Amino acid sequence: MARESLLNVPNLLSAARIPLAVALFICITHSLWLVGLILFLVATATDWLDGWWARRYGPLTLVGRNLDPLADKVLVCGAFIFLQQTPDSGIDPWMTTVVVCRELVVTGIRGMVEATGQKFGADWFGKLKMGLQCAVLIGVLLILWWKGAGFSRGVLEALEPVELVLLYAMLAATIGSGIQYLVKATRMLGK
Repeated sequence: MARESLLNVPNLLSAARIPLAVALFICITHSLWLVGLILFLVATATDWLDGWWARRYGPLTLVGRNLDPLADKVLVCGAFIFLQQTPDSGIDPWMTTVVVCRELVVTGIRGMVEATGQKFGADWFGKLKMGLQCAVLIGVLLILWWKGAGFSRGVLEALEPVELVLLYAMLAATIGSGIQYLVKATRMLGK
């Protein structure tokens, strides 16, 4: 097997999400909602950009295939963990538990499947789940910023049903994609 360079644009973009995540957690802890929102948007942009760059210009590496989802999980799971402690976030501990458990289970089964030499990357359902998780986190950070900035209660009240629908759609996609990955892994490991 050829030796891979760790220092390439996609890996650096993926790795950048870790310090961005830490900065986001600090912002959440100190109720710096606008800065946290900007950091989260930058981090999600690096997630899109690293995949685009790797597919377009290369390299597609084993390190990148593992670093990218790991950075995503640190960012998203950490954000849910920190936000659940904020009363106005609308994120309950059980919701965070669903998100974190799904990510741990899928990471574990992915490792088992790939140890057999088979590829077990994200599919459309996993990408939908990630998109909804990011949309929920962006929405929560945006609403928390608006509340802190004293925006009109009418605007915030109008957004509450949208936030609730998005939150439950994300939870359904999180559970559904987790089940789908379990079924897929069972079939692949049974061969």
